[in-house]
Amino acid sequence: MTQSRLAPDHPDRVAGGELRLPKAPGVIRQFWSRHPRLTDALIAAIYAVPTVIGTVATTIQLGLPVWLAVANAAVALGAGLGLALFRRTHPWLVLGLAWLACIVSAPTGSIDTLAILFSLYALAVYSSSRAAWIGYGVSVAVGAAASFLSVRLRSAVVVEPFDFDATGSSVTFAVFMLIATLIGVTVGNRRRYLDALIARAHDLARERDQQAELAAAMERARIAREMHDIVSHGLTVMITLAEGSAATATSDPERAADAMRNVADAGRDALGEMRRMLGVLTAPGDAAAERSPQPDVAAIPALVDGFRDAGLPVRLSTTGPPITEPTLQLAVYRVVQEGLTNALRHAAGAQHVDVRIEHVDEVVTIVIEDDAVHPATRMTGAGRGLAGLRERVALYGGTLEAGPRPAGGWRLAAALKGTPDRRRGDA
Repeated sequence: MTQSRLAPDHPDRVAGGELRLPKAPGVIRQFWSRHPRLTDALIAAIYAVPTVIGTVATTIQLGLPVWLAVANAAVALGAGLGLALFRRTHPWLVLGLAWLACIVSAPTGSIDTLAILFSLYALAVYSSSRAAWIGYGVSVAVGAAASFLSVRLRSAVVVEPFDFDATGSSVTFAVFMLIATLIGVTVGNRRRYLDALIARAHDLARERDQQAELAAAMERARIAREMHDIVSHGLTVMITLAEGSAATATSDPERAADAMRNVADAGRDALGEMRRMLGVLTAPGDAAAERSPQPDVAAIPALVDGFRDAGLPVRLSTTGPPITEPTLQLAVYRVVQEGLTNALRHAAGAQHVDVRIEHVDEVVTIVIEDDAVHPATRMTGAGRGLAGLRERVALYGGTLEAGPRPAGGWRLAAALKGTPDRRRGDA
């Protein structure tokens, strides 16, 4: 990232890359914005060099005491050094030195207000408009005091450099200070407004990146759920069928052969789903992926038949109107798939496995119960399946309960509302 030439504290490009920040127009302005210390040194030289030379000339011309000339030159040099070093960081300090230079120059008859003009501009630009107006009020008072002090100490009628009386010089000084303050306030407000715009652009870029990261995290979670559902279901069915085939290979070779054919079918189905998902991930517009839609409630009977072929005594019952929302259908299918996969894995001795799907008042309730005798700690796996189901159900503002039944066996119940919470992602 490069530094912004208009606002050196801000980068010219943000993390996203395509958002460009404002630049100072013109080659000359860009040069001075890139070399702020050179600008301050030049301003200090414009003030200090003529002031010191004028002080020495006035001392010689009017025969003033040497100590007064030395004091005046020292204060002028101090104010010039302050302009060079602290004009941007400590404008009040520089303005204080300018007030001192104005008062010290009063006995010479030529009031030094140039440093005040530079300091008021710096105060308005690098501090605030309120500070600039406060500084302006005090500067007007200092200029008037210096004018009347010059007249009184020198017993003269006019005050240089404008050859007016004390009142006229005070008014003239006030007008020049007002011009410097107004210019500084205008430039300072524009600078602060631009800094606010640049800061807002950075905030928007960071927010965009954060939203992208959140979307990526939600998509990874969704893919992980889908992968788990596909792999867990396919491998569980294949393992169960393979074990059954091995047990009946010697006593009933034909049944064992049928079981192995079912293993192959289950493997092909799982492989097809995996290819469909990988196709969606690698090529969103792929025609093959479009020809393989996500499973819906119409595929649940075939899913149940597959578990029956694997030896699980499943009974399916549905009540209520058809479910029409595609994402809700996928969620219902995945809940049934995960529940039956867990039953096939852990409920080997079950006599009945009941699957009930009820759709009432835009709420879909899925209940999967079995009557197998389970140990106290049935969930011997990583628990990722139930965790994924809870996330999926939570997308629809629903609830998920899983645990042993009082009469024995296991019960999984999920309730899903008809409209998903889009703030949490897609199912």
